Amino acid sequence: MTATQDTPAGRQVNVLFVCLGNICRSPMAEGVFRHVAASHPLINKIDSAGTGAYHAGESPDSRTMTTLRSHGITRYVHAARKITKEDFLTFDYLMAMDKYNLRDLQETRESVLASAKKSGAKVAEVRLFGDFQPGGVLHERVGGGEVVQDPYYGGVNGFKDVYEQVTRFSKNFLDYLEKNQETEVEE
Repeated sequence: MTATQDTPAGRQVNVLFVCLGNICRSPMAEGVFRHVAASHPLINKIDSAGTGAYHAGESPDSRTMTTLRSHGITRYVHAARKITKEDFLTFDYLMAMDKYNLRDLQETRESVLASAKKSGAKVAEVRLFGDFQPGGVLHERVGGGEVVQDPYYGGVNGFKDVYEQVTRFSKNFLDYLEKNQETEVEE
């Protein structure tokens, strides 16, 4: 289990981005978030996974990598993997790209939660990545935010749209964490 750490800025968190196959949206989100959150004091570990093992061991889709490179993200390396139950105990936030991913994660979380109660382990919060709104505001309903559409069967523009969304959501999530840390310090 990866331990989060308390820092002068607050408690660091571990974030896992999740889509279906872990070759388009979630690696794009991971790459962008690594770039946006580089050296951010509240971030400890960043990774991505898929709800399915269809592409396990493969590199991200070439269009994902081309899009990342076109925005200056050139050192990102990833091999697709399927999410594990251990991820629910290692990460603080699991970010689903769409409502199907969210549903799958929520179902798995329930079974992990049942066994974690016995040991007292903390289980990750599962959210739709698009639930994080501008100004550090969290959508009042889990899964009520914006969905990141799967660009796999589309053209390059779909990947550009995903890049724009995950960049926006990354900034919104960091704002949310900062706002929450300030609230915790005030209390």
